[in-house]
Amino acid sequence: MRWDNLGDNGVATETALFGTDAVTTRTFDTPEFRGITFHEVRARSIVNRVPGASRMPFEWTVNPYRGCTHACVYCFARKTHSYLDLDTGLGFDSQIVVKINAPELLRRQLSSRRWQGAHIAMGTNVDCYQRAEGRYRLMPGIIEALRDHANPFSILTKGTLILRDLDLLVQASEVTEVGISVSVGFTDQELWRTVEPGTPSPQRRLDVVRTLGEHGIGCGVLMAPVIPFLGDRPEQLRETVRAIAEAGATSVTPLVLHLRPGAREWFFTWLRRHHPGLVGRYERMYADGAYAPTWYQRRITRQVHELAAEFGIGPAGRGAPRRTPAPAPAPAPEEPTALAAAAEQLSLL
Repeated sequence: MRWDNLGDNGVATETALFGTDAVTTRTFDTPEFRGITFHEVRARSIVNRVPGASRMPFEWTVNPYRGCTHACVYCFARKTHSYLDLDTGLGFDSQIVVKINAPELLRRQLSSRRWQGAHIAMGTNVDCYQRAEGRYRLMPGIIEALRDHANPFSILTKGTLILRDLDLLVQASEVTEVGISVSVGFTDQELWRTVEPGTPSPQRRLDVVRTLGEHGIGCGVLMAPVIPFLGDRPEQLRETVRAIAEAGATSVTPLVLHLRPGAREWFFTWLRRHHPGLVGRYERMYADGAYAPTWYQRRITRQVHELAAEFGIGPAGRGAPRRTPAPAPAPAPEEPTALAAAAEQLSLL
């Protein structure tokens, strides 16, 4: 495993994020963590700058974890595990890097005279409310630091564990801008169990949207991914948007499945096992790269927006507060984020 020379952008540098002597490896023999290895590290930096070329609506991110027990077969962040010489398939799902000093490091960086109070986005690489957070409890300290410095932030999650920190989120929202988005690409139970096996069910995630709204925190939904030939039938899109609207979402932003290196190989392995008849269609659809054809993306986006209007919700506005990921055109950065992918697709409109 490569630790000593890893920089914050995933490439070898002279100034690493952490050294070998700062890594402790643990396993826990409990049902929820069986088969999972945690690599506890003391990070040297926790606030990471988004590459300028990405043109995202924020410049800074915080990612307290690497790897994700959600085990989504399509996860774009799988490639980041290869920077540590870890497997991007099962290894990404079961070898979790935990930056145990994230809260104290963030508080220190926010206190720096050089910090100007810029918006910080979380959940843009792997989910900060994945299962590991239940044990390590890094997010309360992170939110407290942001609250105490009145620093604006946003969170994108598939995890219901965010409700544990509801009081902190309410407190933070009283002093700064807080944006929450929940990812729900579909409500089909069979599809969910096979492509997102480690996540809470779509309905439980929509319960998060509802609960946040009841406590005065508007919550948008990133409808991602819309999976071609498996989750894109008109009746499936209608059911998903209807459920999103009933949960009280402030907006819905559709995102078609994209298959970058790392995720592509793992997704096709899953596809050959579960839907071998679709392999040829996927090979043709994604023959030109990581993204579905423009015509297909536009069709899905149009259908979802029409349904959203019918059910009384709309897409995220370009001038709206950061309650959901804001659309903006962006070239693919070296280590892409979910928000970058959403922005790239929405620039088609």
